[in-house]
Amino acid sequence: MKFKNSTKMTQILEALFDVYEERVPDVRKITEAMIERAMVNDQTGVVNDHIAFRTMGVPNLGITSFEKIFLAHGYTRMDFYHFKAKKLDAYWYAPPSSDLPRVFISELKVQLLSASAQQVIKKYTKSVTSDPVDLLNLNDVKQVADFFQAPLWVLPSKDDYEILLTESEYAAWVIYNRYYLNHYTISVHDLPQEYNTLEAFNIFLKSIGIKLNDSGGEIKISKDGLLRQSSSIANQVEAIFTEGEIKKIAGSYIEFAERNVLPEFADLDHSNLKRKHRREGFETANADKIFESTFTSQLIK
Repeated sequence: MKFKNSTKMTQILEALFDVYEERVPDVRKITEAMIERAMVNDQTGVVNDHIAFRTMGVPNLGITSFEKIFLAHGYTRMDFYHFKAKKLDAYWYAPPSSDLPRVFISELKVQLLSASAQQVIKKYTKSVTSDPVDLLNLNDVKQVADFFQAPLWVLPSKDDYEILLTESEYAAWVIYNRYYLNHYTISVHDLPQEYNTLEAFNIFLKSIGIKLNDSGGEIKISKDGLLRQSSSIANQVEAIFTEGEIKKIAGSYIEFAERNVLPEFADLDHSNLKRKHRREGFETANADKIFESTFTSQLIK
């Protein structure tokens, strides 16, 4: 994620992306192949549709804490989403300018889990006794960028991780990965015509060895047909648990979005299309399946 204009927000996002890119080898693999196929000249040519984060719904954490970072830099909270089966809530946030990505923040409703799962989560998060974002100077680029990689609680034991994994794979992901960037999203409709549909782009992805999340189909389509999304299966990371045991677990992944033109702008020339002319927001059913990019059912395929 590189930006042509430099602001405090773009600097924060670039620092965040540098760590994400190191942890997700598929990012460079895809970017390099896109450059080879002349889709883009370099990383700055990749339009980032949105970035996403996962949080725990416990005191001092969760959406109401995490969103402060983006609200302070001009983002606006938009639509609410609820995922009943996964016990999640989420909001998306509109950026102050069209060069910035949308932000999607989800939160695990911890109180809806079993008593044993709640006990495991609280064992780690109870050490967070005040909102950590309130301690940040939100205009200090390094301080905010470092926060995304900060260990807000101690590493879990392998047993505790696996207790959560059996009930909520989302909970297990957050308890180990914390606030790392969960995914960034390549805007497929902004690519050259040969590749600007998900059908074409997915063929390209598979040709370079990228495995796609097929939960709900490789392409998840909104009810209105205007938002179409795919995602890679998460790259695995070597997790080192408190007892020193090492196990490969789900890390982060990449999403691919195609936002089609709204009916009222269908007659606009393609060269005149802007973000405001395309389908906005998200779709609960699509996002529900995208979450599964980090799930064991996808990793073991």
